[in-house]
Amino acid sequence: MNRDDVAWSGYWPAAPTPFTPSGALDTDALASLMNLYADHEVDGVLINGSTGEWFSQSDIERRTVAEAAIDAVRGRFPVVVGVSAYTARESAALARHAESAGADGVLATPPPYVHPSADELLNFYGIVSTASALPFMVYNWPRGVAVDMGTLPGLFTALAELDNVVAVKDSTGDWLSMLDTVEAVADKVRVFGSFLHRRGLAALLNLGGDGNIDGGGVGAPFGVPFYRAVAARDADGARHWADKYRALSGRLIDPDYSGVYASPIPQLKAVMNLLGQPGGSVREPLLPVEDPETLARLASIVEDAGIAAASSRAAGVAGAV
Repeated sequence: MNRDDVAWSGYWPAAPTPFTPSGALDTDALASLMNLYADHEVDGVLINGSTGEWFSQSDIERRTVAEAAIDAVRGRFPVVVGVSAYTARESAALARHAESAGADGVLATPPPYVHPSADELLNFYGIVSTASALPFMVYNWPRGVAVDMGTLPGLFTALAELDNVVAVKDSTGDWLSMLDTVEAVADKVRVFGSFLHRRGLAALLNLGGDGNIDGGGVGAPFGVPFYRAVAARDADGARHWADKYRALSGRLIDPDYSGVYASPIPQLKAVMNLLGQPGGSVREPLLPVEDPETLARLASIVEDAGIAAASSRAAGVAGAV
């Protein structure tokens, strides 16, 4: 397989997994979230990625989340299921389940905690990417696994040659390193990275790259039209939407993907709750954002960015079709 075997591009949310305040999995809220994404006309969704809190779920829960999301999406956009785990054996089993559940693809980070070498990473991905027949996305997530694959010479090029690998999600905090990834492999595989700003637009129009996979999808009313404008080669329109998006995300997320006011996932779910979106609560070890002053700051950012009104308009237009 290669990049031409999938049509993955544009704006994708990395979906949070909704939990109740007591920590129970809320599949009804998850189904509502998939419908919200459909209303916003997203181009795909990642389930059980970092934002999906896979690390706090049991194996059975991860399978339930994948099945519930796939059933709720009903083929309206691609569903890629995260299968990150500590061993290739665990990831491979989750990949086979995702295939049986009807996923469109699977994704995995390097194994957390163990700091694998380049040879170990190539071996890991060789096993996991061929565990199912699904297209596979390699996920570079230095903040979560303490290994930046972009710093290992030739690794992305070697990974792009694996049979089922069709895409890379490069979430390094080093933007120039992400551009190196684009230059190295974008002719072979799809590259999702940090493009939703004016510098990213210049890269998309002149160098390459395919999309953003954005934690939570709160920015969809700005991110979706940005990528529509990019596809139309409408640079002025894309700049408009990029600026709108940055006015929101730039005040919430640091360049290294940490949260400005809290841990990224609790902060995201707090914003979603302010917007009335079905993000639910977090599960330990994460803690919900409850400090009134922090919530007031987040509410001010939501108001200033105009995202609440934009979300309502997007959902209203979709509902009227």
